[in-house]
Amino acid sequence: MRAYVLINVRPGKVRDVVSAVSQFEGVRHADACWGLPDVFAYVETRDEKSLNTLVMDRLQKLEGVDRTETHIVVE
Repeated sequence: MRAYVLINVRPGKVRDVVSAVSQFEGVRHADACWGLPDVFAYVETRDEKSLNTLVMDRLQKLEGVDRTETHIVVE
């Protein structure tokens, strides 16, 4: 399952969040961007459950993360 996860981050935390997100299993690429959202992450997981775990149990619990928005790739 492939998805783009858009992440809004509190001021001053963008570099920390990009660094942490980049280390998570399943995250293929994470970039800080100007504007909103602050971070775009491209992820690949084996199934929906793994995607849920990555987003809800890992990404959303990072210090500095305010909000995520997940866009699943349609093939």
